[in-house]
Amino acid sequence: MTAGLTFHGTATFVERPRPKRNSAARLFFGSLGSAALTLSAGAVLLLAMPRLIQWGVLDAVWQGDGAACREASGACWAFLRAKLRQITFGIYPPEQQWRPLLAMVLVFGAILWSLPPRNWGRSLLPIWTAAASAFFILMQGGLFGLTPVPTAYWGGLPVTLLLAVVALGVGFPFGVVLALGRRSTLPVPRLLATGLIEIIRGLPLISLLFMSSIMLPIMLPDGMAIDKLARAAVALTIFSAAYLAEIVRGGLQAVSPGQSEAARALGLGWGQAMGLIVLPQALRKVIPMLTNTVIVMVKNTALVLVVGLFDLLSSGKSALADPAWPSPFAETYLFIAAIYFTICFGISRYSAFLERRAGEADAR
Repeated sequence: MTAGLTFHGTATFVERPRPKRNSAARLFFGSLGSAALTLSAGAVLLLAMPRLIQWGVLDAVWQGDGAACREASGACWAFLRAKLRQITFGIYPPEQQWRPLLAMVLVFGAILWSLPPRNWGRSLLPIWTAAASAFFILMQGGLFGLTPVPTAYWGGLPVTLLLAVVALGVGFPFGVVLALGRRSTLPVPRLLATGLIEIIRGLPLISLLFMSSIMLPIMLPDGMAIDKLARAAVALTIFSAAYLAEIVRGGLQAVSPGQSEAARALGLGWGQAMGLIVLPQALRKVIPMLTNTVIVMVKNTALVLVVGLFDLLSSGKSALADPAWPSPFAETYLFIAAIYFTICFGISRYSAFLERRAGEADAR
């Protein structure tokens, strides 16, 4: 389709050409450099693949115990079968591990419900409130006849999921508020938002985790204590909010000032103009940057290992300490990496869907 003009009464609209999709041949062999990289990667794969197949499939141990793995020269997948529950749920009481499994199913269900744009409405708040309440009731216990389980025994994938959802779910609206505060014409909110953003962005996440885990309890009054998992969640939330705020601020700056002026001309107040006109356009412009930050924050949850929390990576590391097995590090970390990759790849594909949807809306 070629670009053209369409007239409707006295208005003139420009028809934008649809973007061309690159074929696989054009993507991998479109230039001399691309062809060289493709051929080099293919040669490396051809050389490495036979050894990987020999190690991971032909010589691998799929069933058995630690003695069988010690005698074999291939991968010890039997270790993952034996330690799957420990890697997934950490040191959560084995007889109660159905509870974190059900809790994760509920949260993943709420996430899947939230993905289609047609579900973006007032129903999201009660659904997430119910899912979050059920998650904490199942994990913590003490209600409905459930055995109490302190957060010190939480671990594995539920903790990783909890930290990621809290850091992003709470950090995003907090980041939007910080972005609006930094762009405010009022000096006090602008200075407070700017100071918080710059301080948090100037510190490594590990330092924030150490401060929340070690320094904060020292500064609290005697007899007052805050749960370690809650302190780590707060540190991750503040860290993500600072980075998300700068992304949102960039999107707000990319929106034409004429949008706000037109909203005021229609009689809309500042809140209505920002929520209905300016902010949706700003967020649509920064979808790739938001996606990158979301993926980084999902992976950053693994850093809670340094403050003694049993996330997915920590649970895998603790499973390797069993002396009955030959400590198959490669197999364990490949399994954990596959879980992280599945989550992050899903986020990336969802972002691509939102970008295509936004592009189609702009073309209409």
